[in-house]
Amino acid sequence: MRHVPRVAAIHDMSGFGRCSLTVILPVLSAMGVQCCPIPTAYLSTHTGGFSGMARADLTATMGESVAHWAELGLDFDGVYTGYLSSPEQAGLAMEAIRRLKRTGGLAVVDPACGDNGRLYASCTPALWAGLEALCAHGDVITPNLTEAALLLGVEYGELPMGGEAAMELAWRLSAEGSRSVVLTGVSDGPDPTGAACFDRERGEAHLVSAPRHPGSWPGTGDLFTAVLTGALLQGRTLFDGAQAAADFVSACVAHTLALGTPVREGVAFEPMLGRLASKLPYGER
Repeated sequence: MRHVPRVAAIHDMSGFGRCSLTVILPVLSAMGVQCCPIPTAYLSTHTGGFSGMARADLTATMGESVAHWAELGLDFDGVYTGYLSSPEQAGLAMEAIRRLKRTGGLAVVDPACGDNGRLYASCTPALWAGLEALCAHGDVITPNLTEAALLLGVEYGELPMGGEAAMELAWRLSAEGSRSVVLTGVSDGPDPTGAACFDRERGEAHLVSAPRHPGSWPGTGDLFTAVLTGALLQGRTLFDGAQAAADFVSACVAHTLALGTPVREGVAFEPMLGRLASKLPYGER
């Protein structure tokens, strides 16, 4: 019997506007991974370009879900955490990693708290302390440059944006080689975009890149890390997974631009999912 990897995905869900769980669920499914969501909140739309959205906080249900799954004896090949809105949720995400991740499993932590040098309005000092503690439980962390600056205790404007210096940053973020790092939003020139990666298994750093396209699209970080997580659970290397994620996001943005989709609707990734399914490590598709 062949094992289908499964991941507990701890993220918010936006009903409209392609981000968080509405991206992560189909991407991981297409990659042959069973995605089991623990929603942190429900929003009728995401917050970028929309206002007046309906919202339900699901903190209580998060804790109940983790406890129920643990009581059932369920374990997971991966636990993948994203946007969290309170220190309590960060604590519950740590509990999920402790109680649900199987021995030898993978914890992927996206310490989502800001972008472009600015913190999200919800990121209080207490929440950031919780996210920083959560990163210590991650086998792989995927900060952007804003989050990297916070983790390193430096000003955002002091960080290099690409090349050898970005790979040095990835090493610095690895807590002396104890965790793998994929630092997003860096490149080795004005045209490509990508990530600086440090692989703790190899003790090596590497830069991956893909063509850059105009616009700043909501949900691309979730899309990137979902593909990375799926690739790692397929048994691919960190560098291969990060390159696959960069290529897929670039292709999805190019397709979305060709369609003329409004930016606030996110990238039209759905027609591109077949590219991920074609990479499954076993025969059935």
